Amino acid sequence: MTQAFATASAPAAAMDLPPVRVQRQTLSGVVAMGLGIVALLAIAAMPFWASQGLIRDVVELCCYIAVAQMWNLLAGYAGLVSVGQQAFIGVSAYMMFVMAQLWGINPFVAVVLAMIAPALLAIPTYGLLHRLDGPYFAIGTWVIAEVLRLGTSVFGYVNGGAGMSLRVMTGYSPMERAIGVSLLCALMLLVTVGGSYWLLRSRYGLALIAMRDNPVAAASQGVNVGRLRFLIWVAAAIGTGLAGAIYFMAQLRITPPSAYDPSWANIAIFIVMVGGLGSLEGVLIGALIYFFAERWFGEYGATYMVVLGLLTVFMALFARGGLWGLICKVVDAPWFPTRRRLMEDRT
Repeated sequence: MTQAFATASAPAAAMDLPPVRVQRQTLSGVVAMGLGIVALLAIAAMPFWASQGLIRDVVELCCYIAVAQMWNLLAGYAGLVSVGQQAFIGVSAYMMFVMAQLWGINPFVAVVLAMIAPALLAIPTYGLLHRLDGPYFAIGTWVIAEVLRLGTSVFGYVNGGAGMSLRVMTGYSPMERAIGVSLLCALMLLVTVGGSYWLLRSRYGLALIAMRDNPVAAASQGVNVGRLRFLIWVAAAIGTGLAGAIYFMAQLRITPPSAYDPSWANIAIFIVMVGGLGSLEGVLIGALIYFFAERWFGEYGATYMVVLGLLTVFMALFARGGLWGLICKVVDAPWFPTRRRLMEDRT
């Protein structure tokens, strides 16, 4: 890419054309970055200003954002539509419980160490799934999640279907638990959202965008599509696992049906499709919509889920760019600018 840009700029210099520079940041991006830093600091400091109920709600929202953003990387850029991301949530959460409750490791350290489990799971599963395309790949991810759920249900070391309780957390005061979970939440958002933004602004981001638009054309230009998809699969597994470990640490209890609940995939799909597939901004918008819809209308049960499903189908058919895509048609003010714009250098 750098060589191509240098080659293209050489004739321009010979013809005495005005030099150009690449603009990557925008005013809206600077404002959004400032607000994001403030939000991260506020999340990290929640124990000093928020109630226990509000902390639980914010932790849940942050987990939704992280899981949805990882699914967004998979489907929106790598072209890997998964409906079995709950496999990584369950494996990571159970590993954290085992390390903290059975092995005596500090639970807050165990959350970080538990990310090893989804990474190790992602490598062989991709070896099995990468030969599948489209709906077959999606079904394969669901099958793996179901196998893990059934296997965990009969695994006596983790108390089988009865689940586990994180009793070791009683050794910490409510303030200590709140501080630990809040710091981990801020770290999770920094890794999943901030890491995704950094990735998309790098040269690998150019390759991802090219692969998203046309994998065959990207491969013809030197992009190793297979390796890049594998790396995104592993990275998404780690980010999803981190969210699962933090979520169930806050819950203090885990069972196979809750850890490997298919609703995790449903939530991620709804958030990304409604907010905007292939955009970081859309994930934040969709997560907020789902979070408040669940709080306000969750009591309606099946009717509420049907409405969410119909809304997802409607957006997929008539607004494939999601709400963020509709916003971009009105105003071009990205919160996470990743595009490169050539600007005439007048200096």
